Amino acid sequence: MAFGPASLLGVERFDSQDPLELLQNDTDAKKEQLIRAVYRQVLGNSYVMESERQLVPESQFKLGELSLREFVRSVAKSELYRTRFFDSCPRYRYIELGFRHLLGRAPADFAEMRVHAELLDSKGYEADIDSFIDSTEYQDTFGEWTVPFHRGWKTESCKTMQEFTWSFQLLRGASSSSFKGNLSGKAARLGGNVYVNRPLPVVPPSSTDTQGWSFRPSANFQDAATRLGVGAGQEGRIYRVEVTAYRANSIRPISRYKKSNRTYFVPFNKLSQTYKEIHREGGVIASITPN
Repeated sequence: MAFGPASLLGVERFDSQDPLELLQNDTDAKKEQLIRAVYRQVLGNSYVMESERQLVPESQFKLGELSLREFVRSVAKSELYRTRFFDSCPRYRYIELGFRHLLGRAPADFAEMRVHAELLDSKGYEADIDSFIDSTEYQDTFGEWTVPFHRGWKTESCKTMQEFTWSFQLLRGASSSSFKGNLSGKAARLGGNVYVNRPLPVVPPSSTDTQGWSFRPSANFQDAATRLGVGAGQEGRIYRVEVTAYRANSIRPISRYKKSNRTYFVPFNKLSQTYKEIHREGGVIASITPN
């Protein structure tokens, strides 16, 4: 189930793009397309010069000596990847990017990120890359012959509310790059929200006719802890949740919804419960914004 109109949220390219897979008897031209798709995914849509390409693994892949999964591994372990995303980034930013680049989603929670931090301490960088690519999740989702793809912005791909909202902090816009072009620089996108497993507001991208895409910053930790409105509780704001495409009539004979669209005003501590109810009843969340 997609999160509202993809074109309004900066993820339309991923909504319309089918996964790329190597099939038996595919031509060299198709293999070259897959190689470029791996670079685009694993290197976060950043530009790769011809001199930076992994020519030996590319040749092995084209000859059938490497599976697509092993080619992904070689790119992720390359000096190019390490220099751009490990050596030059804070630890938790690198871990965020590992989830985005290799599993196509945001981390589920802080505990999942901490596992990778501890693995880095005990076994090092290459072992951490292996832990992503050798995981059951990678095998079940992409297998040996499919290029990893972004999937965390679709709600059925996520395990938790925060993972769903965090996905929009890690990936927005067709030209979104993990290396350049983001106002946050190399700082971790999820910040202190990770430590308390806090869902973040999801807002549509804003733009002007002359300056291109920009994204409104989400409320920071202090603002989110402000009591606003009856029932907001001490934990956070009231959030406006806009829902469309209700299909409740297919679930029960008589629906309480007379229209396909509905707006909820939900305190922070009720967001997760409301999220589950909406999807159980067939709705599609169009936006979540602080009220």
